[in-house]
Amino acid sequence: MNSRVSSVSSPQLDRRRFLRNVGLGLALPALESFSSRLLAAAAPTAAAAPVATTATGAPLRTAFLYFPNGAIPAAFWPAETGANFALNKTMEPLANVKQHLSVLGGLSDLSANGGPDGGGDHARANGTFLTGVRIKKTNGADFRAGVSADQIMAQRIGLLTPFRSLELSCDTVLNVGTCDTDYACVYQHNLAWSSATTPLTPEVNPRALFERMFGAGTPKERAENLLIRQQQKRSVLDFIQRDLRSLTGEVSGRDREKIDEYFSSVRDIELRIQAAEQARSKRPQPNVDAPDAGIPASYAEYIRLMFDLLHLAFETDNTRVATFMIAGDGNNRDFAEIGVNDGHHNLSHHGGKQDWIEKVQKIDHFYVTQLAYFLEKMERTKDVDGHSLLHNSQIVYGSGNSDGNRHSHVNLPIILAGRAGGTLHPGRYTKFKDEPVTNLFLSMMDRIGGAQKLERFGDSTGRLANI
Repeated sequence: MNSRVSSVSSPQLDRRRFLRNVGLGLALPALESFSSRLLAAAAPTAAAAPVATTATGAPLRTAFLYFPNGAIPAAFWPAETGANFALNKTMEPLANVKQHLSVLGGLSDLSANGGPDGGGDHARANGTFLTGVRIKKTNGADFRAGVSADQIMAQRIGLLTPFRSLELSCDTVLNVGTCDTDYACVYQHNLAWSSATTPLTPEVNPRALFERMFGAGTPKERAENLLIRQQQKRSVLDFIQRDLRSLTGEVSGRDREKIDEYFSSVRDIELRIQAAEQARSKRPQPNVDAPDAGIPASYAEYIRLMFDLLHLAFETDNTRVATFMIAGDGNNRDFAEIGVNDGHHNLSHHGGKQDWIEKVQKIDHFYVTQLAYFLEKMERTKDVDGHSLLHNSQIVYGSGNSDGNRHSHVNLPIILAGRAGGTLHPGRYTKFKDEPVTNLFLSMMDRIGGAQKLERFGDSTGRLANI
């Protein structure tokens, strides 16, 4: 197989560089040797509204990260607002990136309230979080939600990248049947919606996501290439060595270091997926619908593997918009690996039992620990303009439930990470007064840019000030 360095043919992507082979297409990260040309071409001018770029012309990345069943409020929220806030127990793992965080209190998802529809708060929390539109209560195929915030952004900027958007999850995906009090499962297992009736099913398998990101050509060519690699026990990197050597001869010493780091990351992910596949093949598997080849047995490793793939997607500008539903609301996974053998959803209905509350706090802390892993990696990675990927990102971490014990949808646990290229001013805990969370999303859409700003989104009442 002969590899080659190339750029894709689309006019919107003609500055992107790839190492290509039959069935392979590895996008390169931002390199200073090409940065001056890239930034000169991409930097916004006064006469044109920026589209998904920062003031320096670097790509602006947006991610929505969802965790299930809310959080224990007493352990989540800081005691004091302002810049001198102290991280509470649940957020302690974020100490190294605290200066890049905006903790946002007082935001609500009123579309998730029961009202005349009665029970089903988990389905509503999931189905309305990014849409701000009340979902139709049905257990049939006539489900209806709304276009999600990520897809509004993807509609504006999707043609700038190979992937219009990425949807990820570490949960089982069920798009048929009934899951929560006569609500169709589709609500509880999808976060992104391209239309009111079209959920975007997230990718749950790291192997499948890896092949999507680093594959090229037709699906048949990608499948054949994977089979060859598996039979020959070779890496994707083995097929691009000649042109990789040629590329490293063209770039600066710092770029060579960055290329080495990037391909070390690719190889590390590839090896971890292979290890998970081998481990799965050696033990009996339960009769489940979700594919499990490539999914690690450790939940922490599973989440981190997906975060690493998302990090590479942002680093290589494969996409600028992503959703990661770590688990759908109502998820009842146990957490034996951190000493919690009971189901998360069951524990969230703690009824004031202190031992149950402490177990939920451990789960909340576990999820934030994985978030910290991702954000620290984003902060360590330099972008095309010399800032970090985190600096040039706006990343929401939150849940559509606030207090799982009461199924409350007010004062949602929301963290906004990153500086959106300098237009966000983090390092503070700000408490708003009963504003829809869609006000935040509307403000994030403004930073994406475009010819025309939306006046409203979902149940928004305005833009979120002071962020």
